[in-house]
Amino acid sequence: MQLFKLLLSFLLLITPLALSAQNDTIVLKNNDKLVGEIKSMDRGVVTIETDYSDSDFTITWVDIISIKSKQTYLMTLSDGTRINSTIHTQQGDSAVVTLKGFNDKKVDIKDIVYINPVKKKFISRIVASVSFGYNITKSNNLSQLSINSNISYTAYKWKLHGSYNEVRSNQDSVEATSRMDASAGLKYFMKNDWFYEFSGDFLSNDEQKLELRSTIKSGLGKYIIHSNSMYFGGGFGLAFNNEKFNDVNNTNRNSLEAYIGFALDIFDVKDFNLTTDVTFYPSLTEGGRYRADYNLNLKYDLPLDFFIKLGLTYNYDSKPVEGASVSDYVFQSTFGWEFN
Repeated sequence: MQLFKLLLSFLLLITPLALSAQNDTIVLKNNDKLVGEIKSMDRGVVTIETDYSDSDFTITWVDIISIKSKQTYLMTLSDGTRINSTIHTQQGDSAVVTLKGFNDKKVDIKDIVYINPVKKKFISRIVASVSFGYNITKSNNLSQLSINSNISYTAYKWKLHGSYNEVRSNQDSVEATSRMDASAGLKYFMKNDWFYEFSGDFLSNDEQKLELRSTIKSGLGKYIIHSNSMYFGGGFGLAFNNEKFNDVNNTNRNSLEAYIGFALDIFDVKDFNLTTDVTFYPSLTEGGRYRADYNLNLKYDLPLDFFIKLGLTYNYDSKPVEGASVSDYVFQSTFGWEFN
């Protein structure tokens, strides 16, 4: 009898806790209702965990006509405003959301482009992916290994991001070739979708006899379009460029450059996601020299967070060292997995 009372007391204690974690309600355009816990919303897709399904539901944000939650979220609006607030749709108007804790501000549901519960642990704010590709041909015993990886962490006012990509090729009677590029950076978000960015880019490739190029950049940027289907923005600033070459003279270069760049991210096309960016670097200390970097990635999402990715990277230098090519490019096809 005493054991029964203890079990009953335990159940009475944990039931409200369990319910509190499952008290978010979403109603879709077809009037289907989901009750559970909203885990996140990014790139136009909201993820909700329920008691009655082994896997989480992913729903297009614009298909929601009603939402009610007592959780406090870190949110980003399409005009760049970043706030902490609870959220529920306005009574009698499914297109309008009231943000509690922010002077009960009312916004269109389509103007909310990112939400993440602030109570979530550190790891829940990390988005990471890694993919691999391998090609082999009998002719000349050619083999090629590709690695493509990205990671980011988003906080209230800032975001850390990094990447590492590498391609290695081996072939009979030909010297092995390799190409590596990596980056790490910080974005600090300001009003009206402006941001400050500090980053480092690193590149090594045999085609341009480049042992290592380290480019440290600092500047301002702005999102011109920031919606649930597309991000488009640009930035400008200064870059310090340090280069070590493996040419016959083992040339070293240091230079100061300006930079201007643009980036586009389209993610509301079924299971496809397209990202592309281009950056121009006119030199301020080497007359007549300019560089350009271009990236294009097309990703197709598969079940269980797996994906297939096609990528193109192109680098141009108007004044390479003697014997090196003015440009280098790599095309990658990889298979990988994403954690978020």
